[in-house]
Amino acid sequence: MKRIKAIITGIFISLTAVLLVACGKSTSENSKQVLNLSTTGPLDTIDISKSTGYGQTGNVFESFYRLGKDGKVTPGLAKSGQVSQDGKTWTFTLRDAKWSNGDKITAQDFVYSWKRTIDPKTASPYAYLFYDVKNAQAINEGKMSADKLGIKAEGDNKVVITLDRPISYFKVLMTYPLFGPQSEKVVQKYGKKYGTNSKYMVYSGPFKVKDWNGTSDKWSFVKNNQYWDKKVVKLQKINYQVVKNTNTGYQLFQQGKLDLTPLSSEQVKNLHNKPEFKQYSYSYVAYLDYNFNDSNEINRKALNNKNIRLALSLAIDRKTLTKKVFGDGSNVPTGFVASDLATNPKTGKDFAAEQKVDNTVDYNEKLAKEYWKKGLQEIGEKNLNFTILASNEMANNDALTQYLQSQYTKALPGIKVSVQNIPGNSALSKARKGNYDIYVSGWGGDFKDPITFMQILVTGTSYNYGKYSNKEYDALIEKAQNEDANDANKRWEDLVKAARIFNADQGVTPLYQQTTSYMQNTKVKGIIQNTAGTQWNYKYAYIK
Repeated sequence: MKRIKAIITGIFISLTAVLLVACGKSTSENSKQVLNLSTTGPLDTIDISKSTGYGQTGNVFESFYRLGKDGKVTPGLAKSGQVSQDGKTWTFTLRDAKWSNGDKITAQDFVYSWKRTIDPKTASPYAYLFYDVKNAQAINEGKMSADKLGIKAEGDNKVVITLDRPISYFKVLMTYPLFGPQSEKVVQKYGKKYGTNSKYMVYSGPFKVKDWNGTSDKWSFVKNNQYWDKKVVKLQKINYQVVKNTNTGYQLFQQGKLDLTPLSSEQVKNLHNKPEFKQYSYSYVAYLDYNFNDSNEINRKALNNKNIRLALSLAIDRKTLTKKVFGDGSNVPTGFVASDLATNPKTGKDFAAEQKVDNTVDYNEKLAKEYWKKGLQEIGEKNLNFTILASNEMANNDALTQYLQSQYTKALPGIKVSVQNIPGNSALSKARKGNYDIYVSGWGGDFKDPITFMQILVTGTSYNYGKYSNKEYDALIEKAQNEDANDANKRWEDLVKAARIFNADQGVTPLYQQTTSYMQNTKVKGIIQNTAGTQWNYKYAYIK
């Protein structure tokens, strides 16, 4: 999810909203099988090649597998999957499945989808996730034809994938909707309209989108009666509406117009004892993304100074932030990679514990002042003016930016902090263009492996908005992905070493690991929630 996956936030992100759904048994009254959900922002796209996350659309598109309870791989469009002895060739046999328009889903649909996503003309933000497929990176960099991608169809029902190296998490990766099929016939039929409206799309998952026009504040998922496993799908409809204010969301919940709604930190304090109160964690880490190519020359010098970045990190009291400012169950991170994501293959120790570097994310105002003074001397400045860019659609961001503004002003002499809280898509657009000083960003894991976080800050990747670059870090990630890929222990050592370099450098400054609090209708049963990848699965959702 990456996350952000998220994830979600995005998780992930663009990692601007976290959404909640339910799953469970059947009921005889289909008329009651309607779930009403809120979201803090509109859908940006329903084109899987161009999406920045699959928090909602992961349930209208399906890949070879689906992500089930406790992160377990469950059946999807593949009836079976086999891997060669050397781990480099995967063969998937497809089940008899149809698109929502009744057309057969074929092996060629997977081949076309993968080639479309990896084509540099598509500009897929997630293209890098294909880089372990034979020739994928060269194709995405425009150095080779897409026809040479390591995927082929053998007849209508068999997909053969060739990798450059074995990937231990490949099967889990294949639960991600990004790796699902697309209908070439439909893409060609609609041309530029494809994916811009719910009617210019076909769906492979348990639901299909209705009444979304690209900017809608309301839309629905309706049951896909062509879905191969439709007999287990109990919900007839899921209604979404954009609700940007948590107070409005709570009012709608009380009126019975929403079944699930996220809460602000103030609401959590007042509602945490209610039977409808629920908390859900995710491998989403919010962080300050520094613009190393800032157009402001003074700020560019400052943000490229390690001592300045360390001062900005050490001045933050993350315990106060998570426990008192938020109070929603969010946790203090040890570094950029989320906790409870991956464990040492030899010792079972959490990666988050091994990545920690002292005096990087620990609150120490005295040391922050020392680093700040030293950094200012090194760049020849006495005062600095920063603007913090953030999305006003994330529940915590208003409280977060107010805290940062206050805390920095108190702790760091000569600093002036302005805040720009704007709609999520506008903030993301500015970040992508590098039009910011410091951006409140975040990432949710797309799968349970540290690399899902660490690869996004390699030099030149699409999500590396601030243009962080460290040759030693890049080399270790490359080594973990290739030279030591077949040795789990060596690979782990490479990743830990890289993480410690990055955290010591404060390439980004981690703020908190997210837990989201909700009010949930007690009639919504059997929630499946995962901490990485497609967070919510409502294939089995029902209202009691």
